[in-house]
Amino acid sequence: MMTTCMIDGLEALLSGLGVDVPVPVFAQSDILRRPIDIYRSYLADTTSKVLGCDSGLAYEAIQSANIKDNSDLTLILPKLKWGIGKPKDLAKEAFIKFLSTPLFQLPIPDGVHLRFIFSTLTLPQLILAYINDRSVQFGRGDLLDGECTSKKVIVEFSSPNLATEFNSAHLRSTIIGAQVANLYENAGWDVVRMNYLGDWGKEIGLLGVGWGKFGSERAFEEDPMGHLHDIYEKINELFSPEKEASRKARDDGHDTAEIEKQGIFAERDRFSKRMEDGEPEEIRFWKRVRDATITYYMHEYERLNIKFDEFSGESQASPESIAEVESVLKEKGIYEESDGSWIIDYSKHGPKSLGVSVLRGRTGSTSYLLRDIAAVLDRNRKYAFDKMMYVVSADQDVHFQKVFQALRYMGQEDLVAKLEHVSFGKAQGLSQQLGEVHLLGDILDKSIKDAHDVLESDQTEHLEVDKTEESARILGYTALATQFCGLSKRTSSFAFNSKTLVSFDGETGPNLQLCYARLCAKIKESDSDDTVLANVDYTYLQDDPWTEVIRIMAQYPDVTDAAYKSHEPSMILTYLFRLSEEVSNCLEDDDDEGDENEVGETSIGSEEPPEAILAQTVLYKLARQVFNNGMAILGITPMVLST
Repeated sequence: MMTTCMIDGLEALLSGLGVDVPVPVFAQSDILRRPIDIYRSYLADTTSKVLGCDSGLAYEAIQSANIKDNSDLTLILPKLKWGIGKPKDLAKEAFIKFLSTPLFQLPIPDGVHLRFIFSTLTLPQLILAYINDRSVQFGRGDLLDGECTSKKVIVEFSSPNLATEFNSAHLRSTIIGAQVANLYENAGWDVVRMNYLGDWGKEIGLLGVGWGKFGSERAFEEDPMGHLHDIYEKINELFSPEKEASRKARDDGHDTAEIEKQGIFAERDRFSKRMEDGEPEEIRFWKRVRDATITYYMHEYERLNIKFDEFSGESQASPESIAEVESVLKEKGIYEESDGSWIIDYSKHGPKSLGVSVLRGRTGSTSYLLRDIAAVLDRNRKYAFDKMMYVVSADQDVHFQKVFQALRYMGQEDLVAKLEHVSFGKAQGLSQQLGEVHLLGDILDKSIKDAHDVLESDQTEHLEVDKTEESARILGYTALATQFCGLSKRTSSFAFNSKTLVSFDGETGPNLQLCYARLCAKIKESDSDDTVLANVDYTYLQDDPWTEVIRIMAQYPDVTDAAYKSHEPSMILTYLFRLSEEVSNCLEDDDDEGDENEVGETSIGSEEPPEAILAQTVLYKLARQVFNNGMAILGITPMVLST
């Protein structure tokens, strides 16, 4: 019913613009979600009729034009298998067969392409009405609420280790993981946001040894995470010579067992084994550390507007699933004993590049790899997920290949098909540029302080925003979110730059907030809260720079779809910067017009007719809605305007 009503409304709008209805139907098209699909459908239908080719083939031959092409859609003529002349003459032959329509201007021949530009006479009426009807739903994949069964996806991200440094990989995982989860939710999936803590194993054993040597109840009560981090740093420093001796012995081809039976090695392994065996004292310590860590991170994630549905961890891998993994791998001849440890020799069973991995050490303790394999089985039983993604640094590529391959050895091919490692490149230079930062709270405090300093500086005198701690928090996170999301593919590494972190120049988070604040200020100046679309005179929006903004707004659903399919939140960020650039052009034109009139007159369209002011205000409000929708996916909160 909802779909029928929406199609009826859309076709009534098109009919009023002089466009023949019903809209041509194509399987690939989604005219209720993507307005540019309306143009694609009509162009494919027209192409089929005037060139006498298959309509489905025509639809496939239409692609969105590149920004530099100065057009909206491109028809790639060789894909139509049409024409017998020389390839260079195809466009000229085809051009003469097309007429202008209410939706398109005459095409532009370009080699083997025909480039089409949307008619500026109907573009504002169609696109602005389309966005206005959908509002917060514009660009969402769950628009047809209740008409399809949602799928469940688990997104694992952030995943810090207990009491150790929160590094740049954790921060990038936190930001990109939250954005990927938002993309899936935007596309209509039921999303489980999971934080898989490094809360078990030998690193916790080492922390336990450190607590015995350096722990202070008073220091723990005052600053649990800070004290635990200090303990870990101290014990790790003491442990370093032993680790180096073991590494050197291994590299020289010697047995490391004798070294690892002594000193901190032995203390660490004994503590870990007692944890595995459920000894009360060790479990009590582990639980205390885990609870303190989760309490700390829940508070810090809240400052980022990030919430998790589940704090899981290595410790949560069930004994039953661990036993199942070991039993099945043994039965299939994959699991074997080697010098007291239990291993998988991937080089024997393929692929050789994965080498040999220990699943259970000679002391009987389980490895990170074994617990990760078991965790997949546990999560599948608990959630019956359709997809599970690990948003983790590319450094862990080999680890996840081992997890997936072990499951294949177990005969779990169908389960492996649901798993994906969403990797990302390194963010280099965080600790060098931010100074002595160790935990998430330290990183946030530093970025918020920098943002606060900028808000109090001369740079922001013109900003109509509340220069409060809340604004500094929003600006600080916006800066981090945009820099760690990045404008290039997530697999690319980048150098963290604290100088541009809170800069209002260039493609930065603060500059995006600046454009948004200026946009809101213009809307506020117009004093036309009750604008009605039916009253708009669209002739005032049929020229640049207005039409360029509308064109970009129309592309938003296509961008969100592409970002969702490729797991690339950076595509949303790049889009918002492009939109902000064009919106800024409009705002600057308004200011220039105001400057030409009486001194001090800089309101929207000074001395322009009320119809022009109304049309511009409607455009600005709908542009703000698109900003809101895109920023929500990136986890960015718009800054609050001052009253």
